[in-house]
Amino acid sequence: MGDQSMDQRIFARGDLSAFWALFTDNLINLMVLAGVCQFVFQMPAEIVYGRILPGAAIAIVSGVAAYVWLAKRAAKTHGRPVTAMPYGISTPVMFVYLFGVIGPIFWSTGDALLAWQVGIAAGFIGGIVAAFGAIIGPWLKRVTPRAGMLGTLCGIALVFIGTVPMAEVFESPYVGFASLIIILWGLVGRFRLPGNMPAGLLALIVGTLVALAIGEARISTEGVGLYLPLPWIGDLMTGIAYLWQTPELFLVLVPVQIYNFIETMNNVESAEAAGDSYPVATAQVIDGAGTMLGALFGSPFPTTAYIGHPAYKGMGARSGYIIGVGAVIPLAAILGLLAFLNNLIPLAAAAPILIFVALSLVTSTAGAVRPAHIAAVTIAMIPHVSSFLMIKWGSLLNALRETGVEGLPNLGDEALTAALLQQGAHYTGHLALSQGAIITGLIWGAIVASLIDGEFRRAAGFALAASAMSLVGIIHGASLHWPSLDPVAMGYLIIAAFLYLYPLVDAKAGERGAGEDSPA
Repeated sequence: MGDQSMDQRIFARGDLSAFWALFTDNLINLMVLAGVCQFVFQMPAEIVYGRILPGAAIAIVSGVAAYVWLAKRAAKTHGRPVTAMPYGISTPVMFVYLFGVIGPIFWSTGDALLAWQVGIAAGFIGGIVAAFGAIIGPWLKRVTPRAGMLGTLCGIALVFIGTVPMAEVFESPYVGFASLIIILWGLVGRFRLPGNMPAGLLALIVGTLVALAIGEARISTEGVGLYLPLPWIGDLMTGIAYLWQTPELFLVLVPVQIYNFIETMNNVESAEAAGDSYPVATAQVIDGAGTMLGALFGSPFPTTAYIGHPAYKGMGARSGYIIGVGAVIPLAAILGLLAFLNNLIPLAAAAPILIFVALSLVTSTAGAVRPAHIAAVTIAMIPHVSSFLMIKWGSLLNALRETGVEGLPNLGDEALTAALLQQGAHYTGHLALSQGAIITGLIWGAIVASLIDGEFRRAAGFALAASAMSLVGIIHGASLHWPSLDPVAMGYLIIAAFLYLYPLVDAKAGERGAGEDSPA
């Protein structure tokens, strides 16, 4: 068992670098959601800085406390050091809540207060759905091949956590390159930095100093003040009442919260692949409870166990890094310092830290799955590329409208879809792949991994599950709907039938697959 006092220490040298990486990840999310709420949805600073950010701080503190306890228990159980699960606002779900829940209310009513009230109601109900994932989470984790779960996370990491920040680096190369080379030198190359300074901290300092020198950052005390977190029970009840009168919003909430508890499950699997085992059901309850608590105190945005545990473990972190984030982020939110940091730290200085997280997740996955399962990991990544394309195509049209171009068609317009196809842009196919991308990636990764192992019945079960989810719009649909046997659902049924029947006609089916890592 080793030295128990050593095994259960919650602070280590690696926590310093890990803190700056996780702090930056959370900070960017909070900066983005604050900016969108204030400048796109016209919410007053009193709501953004006085309610939403303090509510998010409460959610983060509660989740951090729970995951530190979970890590301490795991270290005691296994008799060795463990790295606590990273935790914060779920980035993909944050955007769904912004533009799928809060945005439609604001655009239809022009009432920013009501949009926020409906947002916290949606967050509270969504937290309940996420917590219920604990009922099926352990079983789902047990039957799903690791390649499927980690592969769909690699897709998110490559496209959203790696590609987007890399673009931000190239948009501001003086700042971005100065920060990026320090991250590559200190965290990827693992060279010792002067004075053992954490690479993440040095990258932020250097990038910010360069930005100040060239005028891409500024020091401003605007927004600094005291914002104590308070429960907003009356506003929550108003939002819930509005939701009951607008049931179509539940068609957005349910699929995205299914996504959220599956994201938690995948991130727990990622931690296990890196050597730290946590109970998935407990993690899902923690995430759901944190989301509900945050909503009660004013934050609409779901929290989750973060992607990137292998990166933090690779830095040598234990629990100190999330304790640091759980102290600094709430303090910054309560004192209004997030507005100050938003002005001071440019995205290009922080982006390289996210690039490192993406690199770590993809490389750790390559070492955590059998070589033969790399094909399953690869196919699981593909739907996220489609998701990225759909988001950027939509952003392009919105940007054209904002510049004064009139008469533009909406995405999905028949003539536009035909024109895109002529240019080699397969809108219809990418749209289908993008809807429920994390679940779709998991499904296809599981099918391929099971097929490689000769587990035809298991592969058929995943195809059948995909058909059922496609029937009602959980995947490959814009929203939930009554069962509809569309071509995609039929396609999954055909695959399931083939995989189920093939072993019946071929007695040797499955003899090649299991145990073979070399190509046929």
